[in-house]
Amino acid sequence: MTTANTEDVPGVVSSALFSLDSIICGDNCEVMRQWPDECIDLVVTSPPYDDLREYGKHEWDFYGVAWNLKRILKPGGVIVWNVGDATKNGGETGTSMRQALHFQGIGLLLHDTMIYEKNNFANPSSTRYHQTWEYCFILSKGQPKAWNPIKDKRNAYPGQRAHGKNRTKNGWKENTNGESGEWGMRHNVWRYTTGGGHMSDDGLAHDHPAVFPDALARDHIASWSNPGDIVLDPFAGSGTTLKAAKELNRRYVGIEVNPEYVKICEERTMQESLPLY
Repeated sequence: MTTANTEDVPGVVSSALFSLDSIICGDNCEVMRQWPDECIDLVVTSPPYDDLREYGKHEWDFYGVAWNLKRILKPGGVIVWNVGDATKNGGETGTSMRQALHFQGIGLLLHDTMIYEKNNFANPSSTRYHQTWEYCFILSKGQPKAWNPIKDKRNAYPGQRAHGKNRTKNGWKENTNGESGEWGMRHNVWRYTTGGGHMSDDGLAHDHPAVFPDALARDHIASWSNPGDIVLDPFAGSGTTLKAAKELNRRYVGIEVNPEYVKICEERTMQESLPLY
């Protein structure tokens, strides 16, 4: 295990099992199994999709990960589960939706089904439209305790009251919203520039085969947690979630089974950066 600015968490038997601002090299189920209940505020992660990439030929146990994440999540805590599907035998596997429904089946809320949209595509398709998006399932233990909506959508008519109708069981009801500001809340389809040098701000994640954008991690962490909260990525990969958590004045814990990727995480989280808060 590698650590930086570690701090023991109450209720944990040994600091070697759970230290804040640390990256643990090991199997995520084995590591999380040693942690206390309800110790994590937010999980932002992107697990391996089906068998699209080998990740050093390491296997993982979805059901074990799901059970552990539910157990260690605090009441009101959130899991951001970014995942996609492989295409096999002419059809998509549907693994993503089955995973979301399993989380729901063990007692978590499927709070929102968000879309991470890319402005380009990795592999062109000859039999279907090009795939340019992935799921971001927002799963919560009860209603989320942190909600900081990002307001970067410019309103068309700032300063005016919006009039409209809401559908009810018995028809329609007139609705007048309050006066709108210059900026409104964004939608739940988030679009990012991907490919080339657009995924990582620091350029240190190029040795990992599946990096998601720094901005995607930052936006989710800002939305679903508050400063000082503990953010976990059980598939730490290149350390994108951990780096974003540090920049946003959150505490972080990462688990990564591949020692080479742990080195990337270390390098990225050791970089000095101005906190974004």
